[in-house]
Amino acid sequence: MKHQLEYRHLRYFLAVAEDLHFRKAAERLFISQPGLSRQIKQMEEDLEIKLFDRHNRKVELTKAGHYLQKELIVNFKRLDDILNHTKLLNDGIDGKLKLGYVGSAMQRLIPGLLLKFRETNPNVLINLTELDNKNQIQALVNQEIDIGFVRLERVPKGLEIHPALEETFSLVLPEDHKVDASNFDDLSQLKDEHFILFDASYSESYYEKVMQIFDDCGFYPTVSHSTVNASSIYRLVENNMGISIVPTSLQYGFDLKIKFIELTNIPQRTTLKIVWNSMNPNPVLKGFIDIIKN
Repeated sequence: MKHQLEYRHLRYFLAVAEDLHFRKAAERLFISQPGLSRQIKQMEEDLEIKLFDRHNRKVELTKAGHYLQKELIVNFKRLDDILNHTKLLNDGIDGKLKLGYVGSAMQRLIPGLLLKFRETNPNVLINLTELDNKNQIQALVNQEIDIGFVRLERVPKGLEIHPALEETFSLVLPEDHKVDASNFDDLSQLKDEHFILFDASYSESYYEKVMQIFDDCGFYPTVSHSTVNASSIYRLVENNMGISIVPTSLQYGFDLKIKFIELTNIPQRTTLKIVWNSMNPNPVLKGFIDIIKN
C-alpha cells in the first residue's frame, strides 16, 4: 500500500456506502465533499479495489464494496462491544447482559433466573427490554440483545433455542361475566362471544395453537380485536368489549376488573423458550446459558 489505511477511512467508506451520495455523507461527517471524494479515491487506490461505481447522477457499490460494507458493519459492532466491555471492566463491572422478553416471561421465569445468575455474577449489569417475538429474533441475529424469551417453535439458523416453561392457557372474562369457574364446562359455552386475541404476528405458532383450542371445541371464534399487548387485551375485556385466552402466567401482575379460568382440561399447552445467538461473543453470556441448561 502506498499510504497507511486508517480507521477514519473505513468510517468514511461506510458513510458513503450508506448514503450513496458524497455530499450527504460529507455533511454528516462534517468534512468537505471534495475532501471526502479524495479520501475514498485514495482508499481504492491503496487497496487496489474499486468500491464504487460513479455515474453522473448516482453512486453505486460494486460487488466488492457490498462485501466490505457488510463485513465492516459486523466487525465494527464487534469492536464497539469489545471497547464497551473493556470500559466496564475498568469501572469494576464484569460485563453486561441484554435481555429481550415477552411480557409473560417476567411473571415467573425471568426473576428466578436472574436471582440464580446474581449468586455467581454479582457485578454484571442486566438490561431488560420488552419486545415481541419477531423483534427479539431480529435483535438476536444482529446481536443487539444477548438472550430472548419467546413463544416460538422455530428460530433461524445460528440461534439456539431451549424450552424453559410449559404452562396452561386461561380464559379472561369481565369480572361480572355470568360464566365463572363454578359453572364453566368447556369453551363451546362461549361460542357466541367476541374474542380479543394476540395477533398472529405475535407468534404464528402460538396463534395456531390457540386456534386448535377452538377447533377442538367445534367452532371458529369471532375475533373483534387483536393486539400484541396483554394490557390492551385486559382493558378491552374489562370494558366488556370481548373475552380472551392467554397463557396462564399472564394473570399475575394486573389489578383490573377481570377474572381468569384456567383451562386445565384441554391438551394444548404453551411453552416459553429461551433463545440466544451461538455466535455471540459476549464473555458473560456463557454463565447465563449454563444456568439455563442446568
